[in-house]
Amino acid sequence: MENTQKTALVVGATGITGSNLAEELIAQGWTTYGLSRNPNENIPGLRSIKADLLDENSLIEVLADLSPTHIYFTTWMRNDTEEENIRINSALVRNLLNVLSLKKSVQHVALVTGLKHYLGPFEAYVQNGILPETPVREEHPRLPLPNFYYAQEDEIYKASERDGFTWSIHRPHTVVGYAVGNLMNIAATLAVYASICKETGRKFIWPGSEAQWNGVSDITDAKILAKQLVWASDTGAAKNQAFNITNGDVFRWKWLWKRLADWFDIEAEGFSGTIRSLEKELENDQETWEAIAEKYSLKENRLSRLSSAWHTDLDLGRPLEVMCDMSKSRNLGFTAYKSTEDSFTEVFERLRAENIIP
Repeated sequence: MENTQKTALVVGATGITGSNLAEELIAQGWTTYGLSRNPNENIPGLRSIKADLLDENSLIEVLADLSPTHIYFTTWMRNDTEEENIRINSALVRNLLNVLSLKKSVQHVALVTGLKHYLGPFEAYVQNGILPETPVREEHPRLPLPNFYYAQEDEIYKASERDGFTWSIHRPHTVVGYAVGNLMNIAATLAVYASICKETGRKFIWPGSEAQWNGVSDITDAKILAKQLVWASDTGAAKNQAFNITNGDVFRWKWLWKRLADWFDIEAEGFSGTIRSLEKELENDQETWEAIAEKYSLKENRLSRLSSAWHTDLDLGRPLEVMCDMSKSRNLGFTAYKSTEDSFTEVFERLRAENIIP
């Protein structure tokens, strides 16, 4: 039955987080709109809106007949510097909330950020030597570094005071889920890498740091993140709070890496004393992937559409073990759980079923 009281607007409905969230909302009976620059037409029941968040006039036009009650920000735009990240990504949030302010329909706004909240912007925690105490907890103070997550949060806090809506902030670890063409997709990246290893006889080489190889880690399944987003916007005690969100299990990559290699029936090679960049490993493999795509009649022959090795390198190359404390939302009643190995293998199975990998 359609939930007529709640109308969700998912900002970034084409990404891993946004598409899985849209599916969860629709499954729970919400009227769900997806806003993006290139709309997602693959989700049954999702009402797509094409808009540019940096153009307030375009937003006024496309949202003229829409009065959403719940806003979910699941997207950001990557720029060359953190200062530019701050300028652009705070504008995405500010512009939309300014346009919707006049309608007075918004009851709750949820923002998805991530562990850069605790670690600093990409690579900054390495350069600055700022290593947080782990497991990271929501009450950790902000770092004295420029960070676009902080700027986005501040836009939401300001608009909340002005318009009276509640908010929630969600901080996933590395998000694992199905979405093709997403710029930060570790599962698709590793699936493509493993497929190349299988076809060429290469070893599945660990690209990251010793700390990540040996340390305790966790990840966030996109479906678990989606469940927390809906839970927080529907649970009184969760309003106006920030939450870590992970699967609920912990693992070491030195265990999981071999399990992932076994799934593809290839040979794994672990940490050998130095970081071996996956971006460098794959930099000359476009022709290899074209040949694989032709041989197996795959849907996509452009490696760059499937693999985001730069992001996987950043995640797996951290100089410290990183895991999240999940006590806060657990204490408030959020109990969803997922096995991390299942998170990866379910994406691999779907990529194979959809003819993305052989």
